[in-house]
Amino acid sequence: MESVMAEGGSASDPISSTTAAGRHKSRLYIALTLTTTFMIIEVIGGLWPGSLALIADAAHMLTDAGGLALALIAIRFAERPRTPQNTFGYVRMEVLSALTNAVVLLLLTVYILYEAYQRFLNPPEIIGGPMLAVAVIGLIVNLISMKLLSAGSAESLNVKGAYFEVLSDMLGSLGVIVAAAVVVLTGWQLVDPIIGAGIGLFIVPRTWILLKQAVHILMEGTPPEIDMTLLERKLSELPEVIAVHDLHVWTITSGADAMSCHLIITDMSLAPATLTAAQAAMKTDFNLSHVTIQIETDSLWKAESKQRY
Repeated sequence: MESVMAEGGSASDPISSTTAAGRHKSRLYIALTLTTTFMIIEVIGGLWPGSLALIADAAHMLTDAGGLALALIAIRFAERPRTPQNTFGYVRMEVLSALTNAVVLLLLTVYILYEAYQRFLNPPEIIGGPMLAVAVIGLIVNLISMKLLSAGSAESLNVKGAYFEVLSDMLGSLGVIVAAAVVVLTGWQLVDPIIGAGIGLFIVPRTWILLKQAVHILMEGTPPEIDMTLLERKLSELPEVIAVHDLHVWTITSGADAMSCHLIITDMSLAPATLTAAQAAMKTDFNLSHVTIQIETDSLWKAESKQRY
């Protein structure tokens, strides 16, 4: 036998096992319900007193709801079994949802900035009292959601992302409170479009990062936490390994990375030991459990390369 291939993680496959986010599913549902309900209230509250800052903060809360929903979607689809047509299951739906969410949010930001410009030219009359009351309720909702997600944020990247979404929106609510207080105390109406535009711009960096991450995953890019040079060196330093070829590491969905490669050795009788050592190194040094490693002899690799090229 000149070629041996093995796939790691069949019993404890990270793509199908219970995730850290799954253990906090109920808290995510509660936080999503609170955020979505108040987002609707905030839109109504923004249209009534005529506050762009409130409407902008409602768009900001949409990012929170999106982040929470994406975490739940990932859990939901990860729990579904694989099929012959979808051998990785449906976990990529999280990435597609994130991409859609990012595009919608960028379009919302353009609209918010346009509205802010129009209000600079023709400032509308704003009712500061209702605006202040809605903003205070929003701050309370965000603080409750942060409390719900704080424990899970230490265990799961998905929950941590949702936690940071709520944290940033809490800062947005503080901004709206400041705008409302200025309107109530001084009557200066321009503070509303100024803070509204500021909240809109605050969405852009997070949304842009989300967009880049989604595209990077869809392009089968290397996970940012993986040092490919170091990984290849670790494999090359294994006993009997004389070359590493076709090395790939990619993300299937958030928290689920995969790796495949060819290891070239001189003595095929050492293939089982080499496979075990390689899988252990990937798990210990890079936290990669879903690995597929094919071991070949130098002569077989050269023959296959000649046929390929």
